[in-house]
Amino acid sequence: MKKHLGLLVALMLLLFVLPVAAQEADAKLIIESWRQDDINIWNDTIIPAFNEVYPDIEVIFQPTKQEDYNGQLNSRLAGGTAGDIITCRPFDPSLKLYESGYLAQLNDLPGMEAFDSSSTVAWTTDDGSVTYCVPLASVIHGFMYNKTAFAEKGWEVPVTKEEFFALLDAIKADGDYVPLAMGTHDLWEAATMGWYNIGVQDYKGEEGRLGLIEGTAKFTDAPYVQVYEELAKWAPYLPDGYQGVQYSDAQQLFTMGLAAIYPTGSWEISVFEPMIDGAFEMGAFRAPKDNADDACYISDHTDIGIGMNAATKYPEAARIFLEWVTTADFASIYANNMVGFYPLAKIDYTVDNPVANEFLSWRNECASSIRISASIIGRGEPGMDTDIWTTSANVINGTMTPEEAAAYVQEALAKWYTPAE
Repeated sequence: MKKHLGLLVALMLLLFVLPVAAQEADAKLIIESWRQDDINIWNDTIIPAFNEVYPDIEVIFQPTKQEDYNGQLNSRLAGGTAGDIITCRPFDPSLKLYESGYLAQLNDLPGMEAFDSSSTVAWTTDDGSVTYCVPLASVIHGFMYNKTAFAEKGWEVPVTKEEFFALLDAIKADGDYVPLAMGTHDLWEAATMGWYNIGVQDYKGEEGRLGLIEGTAKFTDAPYVQVYEELAKWAPYLPDGYQGVQYSDAQQLFTMGLAAIYPTGSWEISVFEPMIDGAFEMGAFRAPKDNADDACYISDHTDIGIGMNAATKYPEAARIFLEWVTTADFASIYANNMVGFYPLAKIDYTVDNPVANEFLSWRNECASSIRISASIIGRGEPGMDTDIWTTSANVINGTMTPEEAAAYVQEALAKWYTPAE
């Protein structure tokens, strides 16, 4: 009797499992994304590479206009019509999706062990207990330079801050190039290309970022004031009338060969190379240090993740896809096609583009950190990003001292964030 009962239970389980297995075998995964510019890369390269390994899982990349993505994605999730794979913005936008029950937890996803906490922080709950998106890629801040001009003029890539400003003096004295291609008109450039670029070296990366979150450090402390002091010294090396120079103006100054150095990040590589079209060779160097033997830190900012719709009809297939995203094969494909965007798994992969590879090489030499306003302390209104944008531009423009700028940001934080009081 027991033997027959066991056989009956086994048959019932088989009958229950078979439809699910059949359903998963016919899985059609739709990827939601705001990145319309890389649709051909997904359709022509990434998805075919996945299907070489998993031919029975159909994947459709279905992007939305960047400016409409958040609103339309939220509407589709609420209405039950969203895709199966969700491309995740970093930090609070995706955290809200998880807290609303729209993103599945991925703590136990095979391959997640390849990411450290600095990579997963953008898609992990504040208490660190749940990760809900696989880190897809980051961008790395630094300085691009006209490598051809440097070779012709005999200029050396700087390592220390003293060397950096001596180089700027030499470029300015030579007169053939604008030393630094940047303006303050758009505000955000002064922070993104400036403060977030060089600051990580002054406040020692994660040590300084976490100090502000924990309340053991303040913006009025010397390392943070030092960032503003260095930015103030940039003003003489910027284009004439830099207060009116916009982002697109600065881009053109560099790509037309009129400026020697462009403070920026790896995301510009694929934008600039077609614009330069071989007119000169680009190079890259990282934020200078106080002393040559100091430890180095880079802003290796988490930019994009990918997660699973908690309501997907194909959870097994979705998890298979997300696990594949954690592999070295995916990392190499993504990094070589989305040039300047770097997978975050602690695995070896190669990048063919020499400028992109230069940025990537800094990970082996330096400690990575993310933008200081990105996690937790950036939640005030109007937000720390806006405060740092404004104060960075004001300091460069000479309308605010470094000490005033640091005090302004600290006071804004202390108004709502208890550890900063």
